[in-house]
Amino acid sequence: MTDTIPTDATDKAHELISSARVEGTPVFDRSGDKLGTVHSVMIHKVSGRVAYALLSFGGFLGVPSRVHPIPWEKLTYDTRRQGYVVDLTREMLERAPTLSIDGAERPSERGYEEALFGYYGATMFW
Repeated sequence: MTDTIPTDATDKAHELISSARVEGTPVFDRSGDKLGTVHSVMIHKVSGRVAYALLSFGGFLGVPSRVHPIPWEKLTYDTRRQGYVVDLTREMLERAPTLSIDGAERPSERGYEEALFGYYGATMFW
């Protein structure tokens, strides 16, 4: 028996996705306007749950200096758009908590995460 490489159609139907493929995925608002892309996802080391996605938008010459953490439960994958949809506006994101790109790789303080999840009205991941 030979191993087969999945076709694009098979791969798109699969329920699991590599974090490497999530990075760079577009994020849209409900009306279909692109808000940005997923910079990375933050995974809780002990539970294995995805806590939030770091949304990249704006920045100087398209290179962001800050990212917007969005609770994972707020993102819905849309197969037609091949991207995530959030029920947020650009204005809501501009007022939302941010992290510097350099600081996004380190776990944040519990108080920051409580404020973040409270801003979005999301259930805390822990």
